[in-house]
Amino acid sequence: MSKAPKYFMYFPGNYRWSAAFVNMLGRGAYGGADISEVHKIGRLLDGKQPEDDDAWFDACVTVADEVRSHGERFAAAGHPVSAAAFYLRACHYYQMGERFRTPKDKQALDAYRIAVDCFHKFAGLTDVKIEIVEVPFEGKSLPGYFVHAQNTKSARTPCVVFFDGLDVTKEIQYIAGVPELIKRGISVLVMDGPGTGEAIRFRGLALRHDYEKAGSACIDFLEQRADVDAKKIGIVAISLGGYYAPRCASLDQRFAACIAWGAIWDYHAVWKRRIEAQFKASLSVPGHHIMWILGADSLDDALKRLEPFKLDGVVQKMRCPFLVVHGEDDEQIPLKDAQALYDACGSRDKTLRVFTAEEGGAQHCQRDYLTLGCATMWSWFEEKLLRA
Repeated sequence: MSKAPKYFMYFPGNYRWSAAFVNMLGRGAYGGADISEVHKIGRLLDGKQPEDDDAWFDACVTVADEVRSHGERFAAAGHPVSAAAFYLRACHYYQMGERFRTPKDKQALDAYRIAVDCFHKFAGLTDVKIEIVEVPFEGKSLPGYFVHAQNTKSARTPCVVFFDGLDVTKEIQYIAGVPELIKRGISVLVMDGPGTGEAIRFRGLALRHDYEKAGSACIDFLEQRADVDAKKIGIVAISLGGYYAPRCASLDQRFAACIAWGAIWDYHAVWKRRIEAQFKASLSVPGHHIMWILGADSLDDALKRLEPFKLDGVVQKMRCPFLVVHGEDDEQIPLKDAQALYDACGSRDKTLRVFTAEEGGAQHCQRDYLTLGCATMWSWFEEKLLRA
């Protein structure tokens, strides 16, 4: 008899859909979801098969359309506070629906464009100061949001660069705790890097191993701003970002602090296991997603492109304070990878924070207790960027 999971599963036995639901519900703390709207998506999926990603897309978009219509109605009636909240949640539901639809077709990309437009409308209505920015990058640019620090009298504030992971977006990252981080007097540059968000969908910027190029471009951008303290720029990235952030901080010594929100040690080995298991292991996206973001023609090609996605030989060069955050029961990346990353890091100031099932946050990237994970990380940034 199988043991009951220690965390909420909306679809018992269906890891991917249940993980997505917990992700959505957790972001309710930061304005990203309403439980009645998420439950409506769930009701539309009742009786559907776990692999029916068309049904998933349709359910999410149906509810997103309804939520967006409320935003439009409130905006037309001159109620910006109400409208902003609905636009933000609509954006989230559109993107959570679209993320399982690969390869991307016109229907998926149209939904994604609507999602970004919803976030831009939210940014124009909310009392949070959010700039839509472009970071110059190798003759093109990476899209991002500069979210201004609150509760500070300093002309120049610390700033955190926030990259996504395998399948996250800058809009979904915003509702992964950014409203709480800025309250601490720290600005946040929330980015779609190569292989994620708009960068892969509309600009053809595929995933690449040398992510430090994107990280350095962000520091170059922030150094030109009169409202950023260039000596106090940190970096955090989520999930696969546990590879991006440490690599950036190890190879560009201008970063003053680094958080790996979910550890990555050898990403090639991770996908080799997944492919050999015929994608029966716990995955947050359809298996072929990795081919799309790498621009690979086959799984063999994808594996070859993933060969350099390893941090051994890289993180030994890190010198800034480093925090590794991982869940004890992470079903996607084993805890031993977090230990290996921590052990190899060259920083003298390093911490491995493991969340247990008893306290919550034991699942991948603390999806089962997001507020505790964010409070822990953002408090650490306070100590390293504000009080050091």
